[in-house]
Amino acid sequence: MSVRKIKNTFQGIDTTDGAGVHLKRIIGSSQLDMLDPFLLLDEFGSDHPNDYIGGFPSHPHRGFETITYMLNGKFRHKDSNGNEGILTEGSVQWMTAGRGVIHSEMPEQTEGLVRGFQLWLNLPKALKMIQPTYRDIDHSKIPKEDFPGGTIKIIAGKYNDIEGPGRPHTMMLYHDVNLEKYANFNLPLMDGWNVFIYVYEGNIVMEKNVSKNNLAILDNFGDLELTTEKDSAKFIIAGGKPLNEPVVRGGPFVMNTKTEVMQAFSDYQNGELVK
Repeated sequence: MSVRKIKNTFQGIDTTDGAGVHLKRIIGSSQLDMLDPFLLLDEFGSDHPNDYIGGFPSHPHRGFETITYMLNGKFRHKDSNGNEGILTEGSVQWMTAGRGVIHSEMPEQTEGLVRGFQLWLNLPKALKMIQPTYRDIDHSKIPKEDFPGGTIKIIAGKYNDIEGPGRPHTMMLYHDVNLEKYANFNLPLMDGWNVFIYVYEGNIVMEKNVSKNNLAILDNFGDLELTTEKDSAKFIIAGGKPLNEPVVRGGPFVMNTKTEVMQAFSDYQNGELVK
């Protein structure tokens, strides 16, 4: 069995988005534009209300899926299709923007820790203009499996034949792993998939150390083997089948051509994005 090695590592970049929400942009920055089929990965986390209280007021999307995974805190989501829900600790909001949606993500608390991730998953050309959908996944619906030295939460894809509740339109996996000190973790991976690990607590060891706030992009062939040493670790791992299609971004719109992006802006300005 071949084992994947680390191809590159990157640190998250501190920035703001929405109405002044402080976050780390890990994918979707000047140093790492995308990792097909992943367009963006943000980590938001603070116990200072001024860092998150402004939230993300109403804004449009077209052409991709957003996967918001909440570690701590509460956010309320509303969209133009009448969907509404509260994202709580350990839960996931999975939104397929498709042909177009306008939504908001606003904090439900005025103090305490808010922390989580938002991952953007590209839609293939054939599905860019599908009807939008929205799904809240409660923490109780996300399988959690114990293994020697740790636990894994299966958000999408499979682990030991346990399937996560996420229903992506692009083949992918998304797990949250918690490892104790001096533990081992192994995971079979699909050859040809792009896979990344983002460490949000502690330190993991492959052929080199990957510490907190660092993203490791893996080779495209083989399975995953990693360990911890004197530090425990928490990390997310995501992998997906590359679409190998043109990607043209225009802020909240991700399409295959510049013309399609300009059409999205026109539709939004003319009130035709959402039908």
